[in-house]
Amino acid sequence: MIKCRRELERIQPYVPGKHIDAVKEEYGITDVVKLASNENPLGMGRAAAEAIAANLENVHLYPDGSCALLREKLASRLGVASGQIIVGNGSDEILKMVAEAYLTESDAVIMADPTFSEYRFAADLMGAEIRAVPLVDFRHDLAAMAAQIDEKTKIIFVCNPNNPTGTIVNRAELEQLLNQVPRHILVLVDEAYYEYVSSREYPQTIGLIQQYPNLMVTRTFSKVHGLAGLRIGYAVADFSVIRTLERVKEPFNVNLLAQAAACASLDDQDHLKRSIENNEAGKRYLYEQFDLLKLKAVPTEANFILVDLNCEARDVFQKLLAKGVIVRPADAFGLPSFIRVTVGTMEQNRRFIQALREVLYADRD
Repeated sequence: MIKCRRELERIQPYVPGKHIDAVKEEYGITDVVKLASNENPLGMGRAAAEAIAANLENVHLYPDGSCALLREKLASRLGVASGQIIVGNGSDEILKMVAEAYLTESDAVIMADPTFSEYRFAADLMGAEIRAVPLVDFRHDLAAMAAQIDEKTKIIFVCNPNNPTGTIVNRAELEQLLNQVPRHILVLVDEAYYEYVSSREYPQTIGLIQQYPNLMVTRTFSKVHGLAGLRIGYAVADFSVIRTLERVKEPFNVNLLAQAAACASLDDQDHLKRSIENNEAGKRYLYEQFDLLKLKAVPTEANFILVDLNCEARDVFQKLLAKGVIVRPADAFGLPSFIRVTVGTMEQNRRFIQALREVLYADRD
């Protein structure tokens, strides 16, 4: 047998949420609601769909390897230079680029626990030491994370809002951390759910990059823009950081249709507004229903809610599947009594609550 690198022995392949087609086939159900992967239930906007259709005739051509048009549009929107932006095959690829560019087996990274699993994957891939700091009241404990810094530390990951909890680090907390971190350590703030945040205490992080050149911000078109299937995300950082990442970036890493759809999405403010309004209305409804069911939900600034079922959540997850509703059990995050549910359309939210009520009440009878 061909032997792999020893670092890979630490890695378990990522297990995605249940796919709709798999549930249909397994349970013989034709109508399945997927509320497991934090996708936009409204789908992509009309502008993105039209941009894809207009570019179908060009798919025989290689895409722009530099994503120049998209970077220019993003730079204009964000008030930075295009040379401070890199675009990836989802923000996941950018996390992997960061690991490949900066980490070795003699380095260490710091992250919260639980948080987005891709940080651990990226560190494990390069054999780096992982220092996982437990959340406190479902929030990042930045003071404890800062206490983990030493001469081996290379990257600090901050997921804001955090996945799977939906909680945020506020501006004062983030700036305090940035002031404590030596400039040779990268602070990567993952803002995949940035557009959904309504808290006035949320930091406008990109504006801090000039003051803190060791700060990087990643965002994605997978969530509010509804382009998860096209895989496109981006990072904003100091020029020197972006130049370093360009050395490990694959040529033509972002496909032509993804670039076209992302450019169009940036101009589709109506779709953005509808998506945010749908999310806010859905959160209110789900909070009310969880209260009626006497379930504790973690207040969220994202498009998902972490809720404690006070029982074995994986068992509930399986029973919901049989009713055609897919959610995410949180046992993989070390929270065996919790599920994470994406905020759907109001029809989807009602169907989820009805199915959840039937499962929970059946278990209590």
